[in-house]
Amino acid sequence: MTLPGVWAEVVGQDAQIEPLRAAVDDPVAMTHAWLITGPPGSGRSHAARAFAAALQCEKGGCGECHACITALSGAHADVTRVATEKVTISIDEVRDLVGLAQRSPSGGRWRVIIIEDADRMTERTSNVLLKAIEEPPPRTVWLLCAPHSHDVGVTIRSRCRTVSLRTPAPEVVAALLIEKDGIAPDLAMEVALAAQSHIGIARRLAKDPHARARRDQVLALATDVRGVGDAVLAAADLVAVADEDASAATEERNAAEKAELLMMLGAESGTLPPALRAQVRELEDDQKRRATRHKRDVLDRAVTDLMSLYRDVAAVQVGADVTPLNTAHDGQARELAGRTSLADTMRCLDALALARTRLASNVQPLLAIEAMILALRPRV
Repeated sequence: MTLPGVWAEVVGQDAQIEPLRAAVDDPVAMTHAWLITGPPGSGRSHAARAFAAALQCEKGGCGECHACITALSGAHADVTRVATEKVTISIDEVRDLVGLAQRSPSGGRWRVIIIEDADRMTERTSNVLLKAIEEPPPRTVWLLCAPHSHDVGVTIRSRCRTVSLRTPAPEVVAALLIEKDGIAPDLAMEVALAAQSHIGIARRLAKDPHARARRDQVLALATDVRGVGDAVLAAADLVAVADEDASAATEERNAAEKAELLMMLGAESGTLPPALRAQVRELEDDQKRRATRHKRDVLDRAVTDLMSLYRDVAAVQVGADVTPLNTAHDGQARELAGRTSLADTMRCLDALALARTRLASNVQPLLAIEAMILALRPRV
């Protein structure tokens, strides 16, 4: 069932978001700080934005009024959204939010502050936020989003009411793609399974043939790499693709941000005065961190895709009656299952999990990916 109004994009979470919907019109159910958790693709940010819109709407989230439209689009003056593209949320960003939280709403019913990547706050940054969450003004609401409640410091989560989302069923994601994006049913179901019900990734795969082609190349690593030379070359290619993706995603934006900063500093042409160079360097450092995170996210997704293929291989080897995640690669999974053992598959899955851990721990990406692909080679 599709929920009405602002909740329409929060799919497969009817029971999970009921506390949010109830709090919109019930002062007893309302609280000043919420922690919305759920696996990637479950719709945490959609739920937070829908809740913010419903709080601002006179009708509780009709989805059609000015308050709803501006809140959902990020243009509402009293709804502030922070979603970092860097490795961590800086302490200065949180200090700015704490100051903002003390102000009364300028025109809306609430001042809503959404932190979509609350798990990317360091302990020191969380401590800055703690006091504001403990003693907020009466019309301020904090909405924190994280994959799991344990990804947020215990002092923060103990002061928030938690709403836990789940991974939506592939059928629900496919139905959303068909209804909202006009995707053909067969393709919608294929990408919903391949994305493991991550709505954003499923939508990108459905709309971008190049994204599907890149995913095919990644999955080919499971069967095409035979020797050390193949592994080294494949790792270099994969990291190069991640570099190119990061550059393409950030280059134009970086240039616009730098031009805007120089214009604000009154130094859009000529040599930059020494006193202003630090601000430009700070921007450039932020942009490098953003590109680093994007690159690691691309590589992490590639590893996750490979793990989904080996999950299909293991399912074939144990005779499990489950729908494969990679329906377009069912032949590849069965071929791999036929010439390897379950122990081989578990070893490869362990190597992939270790690669994700290494990437998250800031190990040099090329080294992490080389070691991973070497471990995927067939044993002789």
